[in-house]
Amino acid sequence: MHLLIADDHDLLRDTLSLYLWQQADAEVTDVASYAEAEALMDGGVQFDLVLLDYCMPGMNGLEGLARIRSRFPEQRVAVMSGTAPRDVAAQAMEMGAAGFLPKTLAAGSLVNAVRFMAMGERYLPADFLADPPPAEVNPLAALLTPRERQTLNFLCRGHSNKQIARELGLQEPTIKLHVMAVCRKLGAANRTQAALIARDSGLC
Repeated sequence: MHLLIADDHDLLRDTLSLYLWQQADAEVTDVASYAEAEALMDGGVQFDLVLLDYCMPGMNGLEGLARIRSRFPEQRVAVMSGTAPRDVAAQAMEMGAAGFLPKTLAAGSLVNAVRFMAMGERYLPADFLADPPPAEVNPLAALLTPRERQTLNFLCRGHSNKQIARELGLQEPTIKLHVMAVCRKLGAANRTQAALIARDSGLC
């Protein structure tokens, strides 16, 4: 079984690769970005399963999944996330993903799910199939304005102020003010820390 893991969290990626190699006897290739994963497939490397992190650079939510599904329709691809809500999982499955793996999944269940998907089946955790619990308002989200939420989403993707300004049709100094406001409200020292806080709290 040959797997490709694309995740920008070095420790998580290395741990997952080692575990799958030891417990599933898998040959694992790992990369830190969507672009690296796509380059490997462009080069003709064949994988039984590709695992894509929902929040890594270049992924842009489910846009990366859609691109791979379009360019490599025979490639089996699953999405991993520690924060993505049920509707994202459901959308990924509708787009033809082989499965959706929460990063909180127990180790044994993870190995079984990977084997299951590599053999041609589809996987979604049982609790994702049940009726969702009532939605809860994220307390940090309530601190931010809609524009600040937009700015934060771009920070999570690693965009510069110039890139964010271009995407939102605003001036760069305006974006700088939004970034400063986001950092202040989240108690972050800089944009990188703000993105990490957002990921950990499920804001992106």
